[in-house]
Amino acid sequence: MNKFIRGFGFAFKGLGHAVKTQLNFRVHLVLAVIAIAMGWYLQLSSAEWLWIIFSIGLVLLTELINTAIELLVDLVSPGFNETAGKVKDMAAAAVLVTAFTALLVGAIIFIPKIVSLLGHAA
Repeated sequence: MNKFIRGFGFAFKGLGHAVKTQLNFRVHLVLAVIAIAMGWYLQLSSAEWLWIIFSIGLVLLTELINTAIELLVDLVSPGFNETAGKVKDMAAAAVLVTAFTALLVGAIIFIPKIVSLLGHAA
């Protein structure tokens, strides 16, 4: 049981490292808080919340994996290496694809609600 609990400590240590050292991870966290606040204000349905939460989790997950890949590549290939650069570029592309997908999910959910809200205000 001790080993199991220590595992959580290691996971939180990794999360803390990402928050402290990765600007993009912090940006994604801020955007997640904004999406959650907007969702609360616009009273999302349960299904909409599932999509928003899933999207946030997926973006943060890919950002963490990208960071881990970058650290590992830097460890095994500290000097310039074209293939190592391609590996890091592809990991970053995974974050880009996930973030763009999350943006589309957010747009599909939030834009009609904001338009409706603005229509009622006019």
